Order: sequence, then C-alpha cells, then structure tokens
Amino acid sequence: MRNKSGKRGHAVIEVALMAPWIFFLFMGVFDFGFYAYAMVSVTNAARSAALYTSSGGAGSGLALKANFACVYVLEELRMMPNVGSSTSCVCSGTNCTAGPISLDTTAPNGPDGAPAAQVSVTYTSPQLFPIPGMTGLLTLTRTAVMKQ
Repeated sequence: MRNKSGKRGHAVIEVALMAPWIFFLFMGVFDFGFYAYAMVSVTNAARSAALYTSSGGAGSGLALKANFACVYVLEELRMMPNVGSSTSCVCSGTNCTAGPISLDTTAPNGPDGAPAAQVSVTYTSPQLFPIPGMTGLLTLTRTAVMKQ
C-alpha cells in the first residue's frame, strides 16, 4: 500500500471554499419559496374578497362590504410572518388597511358592460435575509374582478 499522506484534507478544503456559495444559494431558494407562497396567498385573498363583494347586487353598500372583505383578506393572509392574529382592519370608505395589507374595493362595469366588483389587495413582505444591494421587501398587488 502506498502512503497517501500528501492527498489528505482536499475534500475538507473544497467544502470550506464552497460552503458560503451553498449557503447563499439556500438563502435565495428560501426567499423565492416565501415570495411564491406570498404571491399565491395574495391572489387567493383578492379572489375571496371579490367574491364576497360581488354578492348582493350592484354597488349595494360597497363601503360596508369593504369592511367584511378586509376580514376575508386578513383570514387568507394570517399565515404570513408579519400578519399576526392581533392585526385588525381599519377602513375608511372603500379603502382598508391592516398592518402590511391594504385593500381597495370599487364597483366598475365589467368587460361585458355588466356591473362588477373589483378588489385590489396589496401586501408588503418582511425582509427575510438581508442580501447586500437588495431591499429585501416585496410589494405584491393583485386585483380580482367578479360580476355581480
């Protein structure tokens, strides 16, 4: 058997040199996964709020419906890290805010000219990993329109 004393430790050095890159890649994948989940959740929240506000006829009590639509949006987004169980809706007419969430409801005519309900939900994510040169905050806005 030959003595391999001159070739020991290469794997440790290679892992040590690659570890920062692997860790940075993991952080990017984690951020992307969170942002993808946030995008799906905000889309579902806008859809459920639009479904609620479209019930009951054209423009009937849109400001009151905005209050309840905000509750639906809040329930859809409860699992987000910066939306806790203590977050509540504050509404002024057809505009509502709840921490990092804002909601705007309108009653325009749909593409076919029939009355519709339109809901825009905006969510601002927290900064997960501070990556130099990037703000880390993502602001998502999704709009859903439903016929009344």
